[in-house]
Amino acid sequence: MAQLATNSQKKILQQAGDELSDLPPEKRPRHIAIIMDGNGRWAAQRGLPRIEGHRRGVSAVQRVVEASVRWGIPYLTLYCFSSENWKRPPGELAALMELLGQFMVEARRELMRHNIQLRILGRREGIPEHVLREIDKTVSMAARNTGLCLSLAINYGGRVELVDAVRAIVRKALDGHITEEDVSESLISEHLYTHGLPDPDLQIRTAGGRRVSKF
Repeated sequence: MAQLATNSQKKILQQAGDELSDLPPEKRPRHIAIIMDGNGRWAAQRGLPRIEGHRRGVSAVQRVVEASVRWGIPYLTLYCFSSENWKRPPGELAALMELLGQFMVEARRELMRHNIQLRILGRREGIPEHVLREIDKTVSMAARNTGLCLSLAINYGGRVELVDAVRAIVRKALDGHITEEDVSESLISEHLYTHGLPDPDLQIRTAGGRRVSKF
């Protein structure tokens, strides 16, 4: 992955890593979730195209993933693209999808080198077919890796996740595979995109916001 961190950013990551290393293992976060926000505003403030901000965001993702590997974080989830982001201008959406496909291709080498497993959380609908092919290929390549579990929330929303879980459960009920008595918290959890992932210990929103964006 590209090494584009500034000296200041490297210093911050190094300091954070030192602080995590000082914590006993049982007190270190097992699952960090980050809402990637502010890329477009960052670019606009500097008179740059919004897509340039998203490119810088990809570089930030790369640095965070590399740091998480160094720190021994078992689970990292990055909220990259909300199900509500489809409201953006068509040109920006097209550029974002191309950037996503490019990232999937370029990430393969580092995922394998660092033994990183990749999961995608969210709906597939709306994502171009050629991008889905690159996503599927990358997920398949990294499926047997046993290190950091990196989850990318793409076309994701918490309410959308619940709707899809309920739909899947209803289909099973209509097919006679489950009954009303079978419905439980664990059954719902089994049908979430995040099934098998522990709840985040630490949630961060970049750009200083305090909203969780239905994460």
